[in-house]
Amino acid sequence: MNVCTLKVGNTLLDYSQPLIMGILNITNDSFYDGGQYLLLDSAMKQVQLMLDEGADIIDVGAFSSRPGAHLVSAEQQLESLQPVITEIVKSLPDAVLSIDCFHGSVVNALSDIGPFIVNDITGFSQDASILEAVSDKGCPYVLMHMRGTPADMLTQTDYSDVVFEVIDDLIMKIYKLKSKGIDQVIIDPGFGFAKTTTQNFEMLRKLGAFDVLERPIMVGISRKSMVYKTLSTDPKGALNGTTALHMAALMNGADILRVHDVKEAVETRTLWAQLQSPVKH
Repeated sequence: MNVCTLKVGNTLLDYSQPLIMGILNITNDSFYDGGQYLLLDSAMKQVQLMLDEGADIIDVGAFSSRPGAHLVSAEQQLESLQPVITEIVKSLPDAVLSIDCFHGSVVNALSDIGPFIVNDITGFSQDASILEAVSDKGCPYVLMHMRGTPADMLTQTDYSDVVFEVIDDLIMKIYKLKSKGIDQVIIDPGFGFAKTTTQNFEMLRKLGAFDVLERPIMVGISRKSMVYKTLSTDPKGALNGTTALHMAALMNGADILRVHDVKEAVETRTLWAQLQSPVKH
C-alpha cells in the first residue's frame, strides 16, 4: 500500500487525486436534507444517484451533528443504519462506504455486513471502545477535531491560534491511534465544530499547514453556516458558495471533499485538475 492509498476491505482507494465523498443523511433533523432519505427506497435512489454522478465514497449517517444537536445511542444508530448498509452492500457491492459513528458496538455490528471507513466526529472522546473496534476490524478512521459535543461546541471557540491548536490536538490523538495499531487515519479539521466563521476561514486559508500531520485531509464545508451566513442566505441557497470554497479547498491541498452535491463537486475537481496541468505549447 503506497502513501496515497487507503484500504477499505479489499478495495484500495487512491487519493493521489482528490476524492469525493457523498453524504447520505438518514435522519430527520440534519441541517440541510433532514427527512429526505428516511425510507429505504429513497435512500438507495440517492446512493445510486451519487455513484452515477461520480462519488468515490458514500458517507452514511444516522444522527445530526448540527449545532445544538444531542448525540444518540448506539441502539438508535444501528436501528437506522443496519437496513441501509445491508441493502447497499447487497445491491451495490462495489460502493465504498464511510459510516458516521462513535460507538465501538456500532463498528462491530456493522462490520459483520461489510467493510467501511469509520467517520468519528467525536475524536474517540465519547466511547473509547471505538479504538479497539477500529483496530480489530482494520477500518480506516476519520479523526475529526471538535471541542465538547454538538450540543455545547459553539461555547468552546476560545482559541489563541486556531490552526496551531487544532493541529496540536490532532497530533496527540494520532499518537494515541498509533498506539492502538491504527495507521489508516484521515484528518478532518472539523469546520463548524467549535469554530467561529472567522476561524473556519482561517483554517481553510491555511489548510496546507495540516500537511505536517502526513495524513490525507478531508474537508467538510458543504452548505455549512460559514458559507450561507457569509452570503446572507440559508443552506438551500449555499450551493454556489460551497462550490467556490470547494475550489479553494482543493487549491489549498484537500484530499477528500465531503459533499451533499456530488455532480458539482466532481465538476469542481475536474476544473481543478485542469488548472494543475502543465501548459503545452
